[in-house]
Amino acid sequence: MSRFRALLEDDRAHIFDGAMGTMLYAKGVYINRCFDELNISNPKMVLDVHKEYIKAGAEIIETNSFGANFIKLSKHGLEDKLFEINREAAKIAREAAGDKICVAAAIGPLGIRIEPYGPTSRDEAKEFFKKQIQALLDAKGAIDCFILETFSDLSEINQAIRAIKELSDLPIIAQMTIQPFGKTAFGTAPETFTTQLDSWGVDSIGINCNVGPQASLDAIQIMSTVTERKLSVQPNAGLPREVDGRKMYMCSPEYMAKYAKRFIQSGVKFIGGCCGTTPEHIRLIANAVKASSPQRVAVSVSTPREQTTKVEETPIRERSNFARKIVEGEFVTSVEIVPAKGCDATKMIESVKELRDAGVDAVNIPDGPRAQSRMGALTTAILIQQQISGIEPVVHYCCRDRNLLGMMSDLLGAAALGINNLLIITGDPPKMGPYPEATAVFDVDSIGLTNMVTSLNQGLDIGSNPIGKPTSFFIGVGVNPCAVDLDTEIRRFEWKVEAGAQFAVTQPIFDLDQFFYFLKRIEHCKIPIIVGIWPLVSYRNAEFLSNEVPGISVPPYILERMRNADGQEAARQEGLAIAREMLKEVKTIVKGVQVSAPFGRVPYALDVFSVLR
Repeated sequence: MSRFRALLEDDRAHIFDGAMGTMLYAKGVYINRCFDELNISNPKMVLDVHKEYIKAGAEIIETNSFGANFIKLSKHGLEDKLFEINREAAKIAREAAGDKICVAAAIGPLGIRIEPYGPTSRDEAKEFFKKQIQALLDAKGAIDCFILETFSDLSEINQAIRAIKELSDLPIIAQMTIQPFGKTAFGTAPETFTTQLDSWGVDSIGINCNVGPQASLDAIQIMSTVTERKLSVQPNAGLPREVDGRKMYMCSPEYMAKYAKRFIQSGVKFIGGCCGTTPEHIRLIANAVKASSPQRVAVSVSTPREQTTKVEETPIRERSNFARKIVEGEFVTSVEIVPAKGCDATKMIESVKELRDAGVDAVNIPDGPRAQSRMGALTTAILIQQQISGIEPVVHYCCRDRNLLGMMSDLLGAAALGINNLLIITGDPPKMGPYPEATAVFDVDSIGLTNMVTSLNQGLDIGSNPIGKPTSFFIGVGVNPCAVDLDTEIRRFEWKVEAGAQFAVTQPIFDLDQFFYFLKRIEHCKIPIIVGIWPLVSYRNAEFLSNEVPGISVPPYILERMRNADGQEAARQEGLAIAREMLKEVKTIVKGVQVSAPFGRVPYALDVFSVLR
């Protein structure tokens, strides 16, 4: 039995390596150079990369041969070196792997279109693949399996599978690549290519490259429903961002490690990384897999870390008055007010005082909604806390504008100043706002940030290093009961709860039937739900929300009611009536309400609360 077949048949998840090209580029190799040629011109550099991944915990390493086929090598004038480049790739990987680590012979697409999408016939494509496969096999006993990766065309990967089977009986891992919209560049859905690859008798089916962990997980969860084959996944470190002409991959090792657990829960057998991943990514993924597999994975991972001292988390009811009321079962009221456009917060402060005097429990402060430029949500919350007693801020904190370090600094500062109520959101992309060319960060999404804040509450930073006194955040998250893809929305909500969410605030609801259905679907999550209510002010307002604000759905019958309102005041009263109806219907089954103050009109928002008296 080959080394790799032994891994296929055990009951544990196993670790692939990460990106070879990323590491070679970091070592000074120009991007326009043929990286596969380094197998003969600088084998030590390739060997060192393999060793770094093995040291990080990789149990399977890939040969440096992804682009070493006849077509791609000929673009560099290296077609006559094909056998040497591939044979040496296998030998170098085996030298690094020794007797215990598996070596997967990496084969990528030819770089040309084959029939029916191009002039190259299927048989010609198969012969091109056979040249590379034979060269890899010439390094006798060096490889344990083949990995076909980053394919978009089922017809092309079929020729590679046929070529392998004609020359070898080694196991085959077949990985397709998808676009951010969830299908291959040819529009093939995951369930379709998985079923087809299964029928061709490969040993493992997977996803790699092009997208980050989240989109890869979405595809894997579909694939797992249509095959019993072992699943593999090697996502990029997120989507690349252009920085000074370079592609930078922004997913942190910690973020990708969080997804390793989710991949395993979704049935993935082999986990690694593609573009942008490094030995540090693989080290943390290996740690996560070691903790999540049914048995301990025997990997050697060097993790010099400071011993953590166990700290006592602050009881939830002691984190804020807002938290206490929710924990004790009181119905909480809150109003959302957007921060000032400039640096003068006087008008906003007066509005919050009006809310306080009306007995509202909290004021919700959005963080750059619809990518608008306004005073910072944290700064606004501090001003409120310093100038007004008797009402608490709930800070919406988004992942768009800050990297992990910036978020960590913000949150530690907020905790030091006594800002404890957070609503964690991913954030609207800049293209929605007045500065569409502004750069978004998105190191993590709301799930990753929830994990990070949970760690802070446990006295640990993002590297699991102790910070001393833990933070005392009451962690809220957003959720959309009317999402177009409700299954995905609920799955993400479950992950938020798993990550440590302690309450949730919904997008404004206008469809009660959909809301009741949503509540039924999330009964098992068992965290308090605060319902979002938006009092409409006009038909145009309703139309705008329904068509231009992500996550809000205004059903036709509500639009019709607003259309039929005769005049401005009649429209406002109809909008209030709808908001009151929504709140009256749900107030006994939720733990609180967040009412939006349209255009900053606080009295209008307060009128909604009349149904609570």
